[in-house]
Amino acid sequence: MFVLILAFGCVAAVLPVLASRIGRGVFYVAAAVPAAAFIWGVGAYGQISDSGPLLEQAAWVPQLGLTLGLRFDGFAFLMLSLVAGIGVLVFLYAGSYFHAEPIIGRFAATLLLFSGSMVGLVLADNLLALFLFWELTSITSYLLISIEDEKTAARSGAMQALLITGMGGLAMLGGFVLLGEAAGTYSMAELLARPPSGSVVNFALVLVLIGAFTKSAQVPFHSWLPRAMNAPTPVSSYLHSATMVTAGVYLVARFTPAFADYRLWRPLVISFGLASMLIGAYRSLRQHDLKLLLAYGTISQLGLMMLLFGVGTKESIFAGCTLLLAHGIFKAALFMLVGIIDHQSKTRDLRKLDRLGAQWPVVAATAGVVAASMAGIPPLFGFLAKEEALGALGETGFAWGVPVLIGVVIGSSFTVAYSARFVWGAFGPRPVSMIPHQHSVRSEAMGQQVPKPSKMFLAPVFVLAVLTLLFGLFPSLIDPVIARAYASLVGVRAEHHLALWHGFTQALALSAVAIGAGFALFCWRLRVEKLQDSMPQVPSAQRGYDRTVKGLLEGADAVTGFVQHGSLPIYLGVILLTMIVLPGIPLLSDGVMPDLWFADSPMQVLVG
Repeated sequence: MFVLILAFGCVAAVLPVLASRIGRGVFYVAAAVPAAAFIWGVGAYGQISDSGPLLEQAAWVPQLGLTLGLRFDGFAFLMLSLVAGIGVLVFLYAGSYFHAEPIIGRFAATLLLFSGSMVGLVLADNLLALFLFWELTSITSYLLISIEDEKTAARSGAMQALLITGMGGLAMLGGFVLLGEAAGTYSMAELLARPPSGSVVNFALVLVLIGAFTKSAQVPFHSWLPRAMNAPTPVSSYLHSATMVTAGVYLVARFTPAFADYRLWRPLVISFGLASMLIGAYRSLRQHDLKLLLAYGTISQLGLMMLLFGVGTKESIFAGCTLLLAHGIFKAALFMLVGIIDHQSKTRDLRKLDRLGAQWPVVAATAGVVAASMAGIPPLFGFLAKEEALGALGETGFAWGVPVLIGVVIGSSFTVAYSARFVWGAFGPRPVSMIPHQHSVRSEAMGQQVPKPSKMFLAPVFVLAVLTLLFGLFPSLIDPVIARAYASLVGVRAEHHLALWHGFTQALALSAVAIGAGFALFCWRLRVEKLQDSMPQVPSAQRGYDRTVKGLLEGADAVTGFVQHGSLPIYLGVILLTMIVLPGIPLLSDGVMPDLWFADSPMQVLVG
């Protein structure tokens, strides 16, 4: 496993040089590394069934007793499949997305470094090693979002993502240290097997959750994700669908079986998850930029995943594993489709796209499949995941179960509405009043036809669409993977299995209600938009971030102006006072004065 992670860095180091020789071919070279990781994972998957997880350890800081431990179990395989499998498709997609841009070598290398960081994150067993890979994903994400550094929006969006996720990461590190010291170990497996207790543990868990919430763009820490849409679409297809944004969900999934019954864990995770699901879905209904629509939809889906794992029942954890995989498949495909539309038509504004489906019927049909999976329409994989979620929430047995279930049904209806908005907005006809003629893709300035994308450009999307259809029609193909991921989290075999038809159940009825309400919202979309416009503005996370940064900068200016005002005597006085006061504090507190001596030998006097 160590060799596997190092391979990402070694290959990334030579990609910029290769790019100058083979151009876009560098993406196909890069794709070989996650492909090798996926093949290794499939091979190792067969070894963990009977003998337990695969473990590797190496001395990290022997003086402190720290070891770098890696652990490969069923849940790690599920995450590795997403990271490596979708990574291969994204690199192939990038080979068609880019042309001869000078950034392709740097971009491919950074994207591969990010991929390796994610592999390390999902395999890490040591808490401090997990934090190391966690921060590497934040740094490489910053570099990827700002890869087109001549764009102000890209630079500011990258900085916002780094600041929010970085501050969350520091909070998480504090939580890890407190947990590690309380448990006497930094091994995640040992910590979760024998969780510590005490008031300090509750505080540590809050710090860990802050890190998870910022990474997975949970309300109110979500503002960085829409701003990150300034990155090239391959970044969004990879980082903001199936990998980086699910890191927080991954952490909550790992910790929930051990800490779900702690006082603050379940209330915090459920409340933040439900708020994120509802607010993200509601905001999606207002978006005209297809990429922003998917970004807010991602916030909503991440909230649902966070909620499912936070509930902590066996059924909800099984549903969370299913939704985690289903979401990675359909959301990566949808982001790729937006990139294709933007690449070919030079716009992703649904008000400026008209009858694209008539020109690209196969692409439109593919988009319909993956969007229907996101909406939870049978017989697709997304439907299975949504039905598992509704069934699990209906059987919690907690007093808050019914209100949470109602909230999820409302959020699911919003999901259906914005999924339909995506497909209709991208491929359907526009009323004449909605089309600014000079910007329409059917205008004279852009010609009567939008160039069709190449088969190589579309191939990754088709693969993902086939998977979401195949896993929906034949859930037995993927059920063993979900079951083993579940078993590695809760420690027992799964008693429940995926099926397209469970009979006439409460979950099926709630799915039908959500689908019907969602299509009704879409049909009345103009009225809904007017209603949204008439409602008072709710507090904006983006405005909160802007004001926070502005306040910090003004505070820094005030402090600098106070201590750096150009007076040399005052500078020297502060230095002297510091040299006297700081050493004097422990002396006064101990009440013991040290013995004074002139010198230990005459030689010291001579040297002095």
